[in-house]
Amino acid sequence: MTRRTKLARFIAAGFGTGHAPLAAGTVASAAAVITGAAFLLVSPWLLAIAAASATIGGALAIRKAAIEGDPGWVVVDEFAGQWITLLALARPTLPGLLAAFVLFRLFDITKLGPVGWADRRHGAFAIMADDVIAGLIAAALLIAVRLLRPEWLM
Repeated sequence: MTRRTKLARFIAAGFGTGHAPLAAGTVASAAAVITGAAFLLVSPWLLAIAAASATIGGALAIRKAAIEGDPGWVVVDEFAGQWITLLALARPTLPGLLAAFVLFRLFDITKLGPVGWADRRHGAFAIMADDVIAGLIAAALLIAVRLLRPEWLM
């Protein structure tokens, strides 16, 4: 295995979080919430750049590593989707971070609507797309909560 392939697999594995013995996707999402909160504290732009980088870089890494299907250890998609969800928060608060985590995991696990459609596609696109869509839906719901009940996220 070449260095580039090893690096691609490390990125695809969510910088190692995909090798958690249980619930690798949930572990990766939790790590993404923690790192995403730090990015958001620095700047929403930093979080947006991280989300875009995880989305594009994740797809490229999956393709470079020639990963077939959607093995459980590939969790860079959880980072991308969770960071997209966190973009809906004005600032990181414990209720907001918990809501972002729960909403993203709900759509990622249940594969409701367009998330399920994307999950049935093939290749690097499909591996990334279902989590990106889950993140977009969760973010839209968080934005609605921010507009209707902002006190819930404080």
